Amino acid sequence: MKSKNSQLVEHLQKEMQFRNYSPRSIHSYGSLMSNLEKHFDISLDKITTQQFKDYLHHRITNDSVSTSMINQSISAFKILQTDILGRDWEPLKIKRPRREKKLPVILSLNEIENLISVTSNLKHRALLMLAYSSGLRRQEVQQIKPSSIDSARMQVHVVQAKGHKDRYTILSAKTLETLRLYYKYERPLQYLFESQVRKGHYLSDTTLNKIVKNNAAKAGIKKEVSFHTLRHCFATHLLEKGINLRLIQKYMGHVSLKTTSVYLHLANIEPASITSPLDTMNV
Repeated sequence: MKSKNSQLVEHLQKEMQFRNYSPRSIHSYGSLMSNLEKHFDISLDKITTQQFKDYLHHRITNDSVSTSMINQSISAFKILQTDILGRDWEPLKIKRPRREKKLPVILSLNEIENLISVTSNLKHRALLMLAYSSGLRRQEVQQIKPSSIDSARMQVHVVQAKGHKDRYTILSAKTLETLRLYYKYERPLQYLFESQVRKGHYLSDTTLNKIVKNNAAKAGIKKEVSFHTLRHCFATHLLEKGINLRLIQKYMGHVSLKTTSVYLHLANIEPASITSPLDTMNV
């Protein structure tokens, strides 16, 4: 028979399914609440607000957890309290910590070129080229299917991305050429990039990160890169080419233009290269 706590976690996860949360968020929120219960060794409905605050303080001071993890814990606890246990949330008055404002690492065009050039594995090369040239998230690369590559319109159809929204982004001609060569030899069953040992299954987070980090090391790149670095580079390099910020927002799938505007701080645009519109007129 299941414990009361495991039932509460199940109720939490079912509530999130009703709200159309992503499977990853559902799993994460459930794990966070299970860890909370294990910490106090009492049922979730017995944990007080003060105990929850003390737990968060403990995690921040002793475990150096991320701001994102703290915010997810608060969100999970709020759903548990209000929707599962039917309690008020306002009296809890838990202040969410501010996110650390760190600018992402950006690679130059030459560094991206070197990264791709040293990648000898055809699957890995095609994967890196697609991720960079289309500005895809890691999960989007994991779950993309061959049918999403629209060569007729030179677009990539990103299906049910973050926030359960579809979008279209650009397809590079060079990437398409490499993808065709890769597909000819690989013939994936379901996903475009599949595990070598488990056909029909997409690559893990760890594998994707290793592909980037290992080839960056081969290319002599000393910067601290991650898979998401490729997406940041896509947006920054488009901005440096003069592409409209709102168009970049559309390609990236950002809900708010404010999210996209961070790349204004990263783009290397020389003031001397900017001329007045008047100088193009015959006056």
